[in-house]
Amino acid sequence: MRLTILGGGGFRVPLVYGALLGDRAEGRVTRVVLHDVDAERLTAVARVLNEQAAGDADAPEVSFTTDLDDALRGADFVFSAIRVGGLEGRAADERIALDEGVLGQETVGAGGIAYGLRTVPVAVDIARRVARLAPDAWVINFTNPAGLVTEAMSRHLGDRVIGICDSPVGLGRRIATVLGANTREAFIDYVGLNHLGWVRGLRVEGRDELPRLLADPELLGSFEEGKLFGADWLRSLGAVPNEYLHYYYFNREAVSAYQRAEKTRGAFLRDQQGRFYDEMKRPDTAALTAWDRTRAEREATYMAENRDAAGAGERAADDLSGGYEKVALALMRAIARDERTTLILNVRNGGTLAALDADAVVEVPCLVDANGAHPVSVAPLPDHATGLVCSVKAVEREVLSAAESGSRATAVKAFALHPLVDSVNVARRLVDGYTSVHPGLAYLT
Repeated sequence: MRLTILGGGGFRVPLVYGALLGDRAEGRVTRVVLHDVDAERLTAVARVLNEQAAGDADAPEVSFTTDLDDALRGADFVFSAIRVGGLEGRAADERIALDEGVLGQETVGAGGIAYGLRTVPVAVDIARRVARLAPDAWVINFTNPAGLVTEAMSRHLGDRVIGICDSPVGLGRRIATVLGANTREAFIDYVGLNHLGWVRGLRVEGRDELPRLLADPELLGSFEEGKLFGADWLRSLGAVPNEYLHYYYFNREAVSAYQRAEKTRGAFLRDQQGRFYDEMKRPDTAALTAWDRTRAEREATYMAENRDAAGAGERAADDLSGGYEKVALALMRAIARDERTTLILNVRNGGTLAALDADAVVEVPCLVDANGAHPVSVAPLPDHATGLVCSVKAVEREVLSAAESGSRATAVKAFALHPLVDSVNVARRLVDGYTSVHPGLAYLT
């Protein structure tokens, strides 16, 4: 089976390859094709993968190319993990937003909109090429903003594109661990959009264990989200939010923490990964060792500003091991081998959430088999959550409309309607700022 990874020179690709190395079952991936627009980054990552596979005669064969059409032809699965504008673009997104006093995080608020506006046209081009060159392939989208990009691609690929994120899985695992439940036996009642969802229940053998967690302040304060949001707020919600909702519920504190930080997250990663790729230019560098060291630092500093603002302390050791590659492998195996499983995924809504139309991409539990991912029927969200989901989905639709039409006015509307952008004038200045630094937004007129 052939797997193509778009964004194959990206830093997290070795996580995916490491997961593939652990798969020995029949029908596994035997060939990996890496595609990237940056040949030097491809070479660097290929070196890491080569060291990962050292001594393994059955390791998947790895090749790499800068030709997108060649990469797609013959693919059974396509992982889309691109970053349009690179980390330099992310750093600019953050800086411009913070200068206006609003959040610049890459998937939430102004930063997420800017990232989406320059990513959607590229993702749509990829989707069209997949439909033409590999019509039977399944596309698994890693590219952020994951829900928005998946919805853009679904307009050309239908249900053959599925978005993934490790945040819901990590959240469910932490809750199950605190409750002493086996994660594999628990059903996580998680509903929302990507980076905008809530765990409303955790059922083990038909019994909901979440009320036991919400009633125990000590248990609530013992894991990441309890520390971030505080026990009182979780009890008020009657649910446990995805960590990214900290940007909404504690927006003022989050923006202040980011403004005080020595570097934004994007600037930190740009410099950190820049050092890694520079190091990889030396032929004597131990590639896997250098990558492992850089990855550990990356994971340990994830959402550091939010934890500082909440006084949440350091991340737990169990949260430093990644996870999205495991979701991707489980999804791919379920489809390729008809190994039926339940995963939290980004898929078209159908009739799952009554407040949204059928084509809206949502993040919900899905039954996965050889025919793809099928969203599980869920209870309605409470009014406060429904309002936020509908508001953010409306913004995503304006982003898609702006990307399709090239309308600058529609882009301003997308920014202005977002709950975390507090002024139409700020929205106008954001569009001015982003178009001045991002060549990929030159289409907005």
